[in-house]
Amino acid sequence: MLTKFSPSRFLGIAIAFLQRFQQRRIRSFSLLFAVGLSLTLAVSACSPSASDNGTPQTTQVPSPAASATTVRIGYQKASTVLYALKAKGELEKAFAASGSSVTWSEFPAGPPLLEALNAGSIDFGYTGESPPIFAQAAGIPLVYVAYDPWSPKAEAILVPKDSPIKSVAELKGKKVAFAKGSNANYLLVKALEKAGVQYSDIQRVTLTPADARAVFEAKKVDAWAIWDPYLAAAEAATGTRTLADATGLAPNRGYYLAAKPFVDGKPDVLKIVLDQVKKVSDWAKNNPTEVAKFLSPALGIDAPVLEIAEKRREYDVLPLTDEVITKQQEVADTFYKIKLIPKEIKVKEIVWEGKVNNS
Repeated sequence: MLTKFSPSRFLGIAIAFLQRFQQRRIRSFSLLFAVGLSLTLAVSACSPSASDNGTPQTTQVPSPAASATTVRIGYQKASTVLYALKAKGELEKAFAASGSSVTWSEFPAGPPLLEALNAGSIDFGYTGESPPIFAQAAGIPLVYVAYDPWSPKAEAILVPKDSPIKSVAELKGKKVAFAKGSNANYLLVKALEKAGVQYSDIQRVTLTPADARAVFEAKKVDAWAIWDPYLAAAEAATGTRTLADATGLAPNRGYYLAAKPFVDGKPDVLKIVLDQVKKVSDWAKNNPTEVAKFLSPALGIDAPVLEIAEKRREYDVLPLTDEVITKQQEVADTFYKIKLIPKEIKVKEIVWEGKVNNS
């Protein structure tokens, strides 16, 4: 049955409709006006303006270094310089004037640190020589921005003091613990190669330093490839024997790495970070006893043991030279040869062309 037509009811509906339509138009216009006003102000701020006497004036636009930003840094407790930089708060002080801030994320080793860089969780970090090789092969957008000479004496392949194994050649068929993708991984490869043993001829047990030490001390593995300060701690605690350190086998350098978007977008901020890293590095180089005392509570390693590690390593923050790039390329080529990475890479393609302040 049809409802009887009512002119007054129809008029009421029409008025309500027009009111709602008008409200929507007002809201839309208000939004457009706000956007337009914002754009106008932004353009005005970046454009020449006139003073009361008609003389053009230029508004100063802050440089990237002066603009407030947040720098996200990944570190390992065993990476002395970045850990000290965090504890001392020197970078925060350097950024105070610009209103910038720093956030810190701790990682157990280099590979997970670079995975975080790939995920966009950090902008800057430090690892040994091997992790960036794996990262580049995996397509992670990272850039080498500086290197740390470290020391060939600061990593080694260990066996228990009562082990019957006397040489690297005798590791054939044995269980060897190491962190996959670490600098110790490369040392192991080169030491085996020199001894005439195939990498595939050992039983590879890939573990973090803490887990590796536990199985090593329990004698569930035959050998352990590790770096300082875990190396020094193991030597002091268990009286281990060294089958080989990195002398003549691996450069054992450390690398300061950054996410490519950070390098491209904030080069001035990156330089501030590197300047502060350099200052702390110089302090560490000249004060091994102080560094050992400083790190001891965080690492749970006695200061005298840490001092041994500190005195056998080098410190600096240096630009990558052709020689350093060539050596790092050798690491990449070695890993590709034994199929640890799926494709050939060119290290030089991801080296920063900026300048490191070495004053």
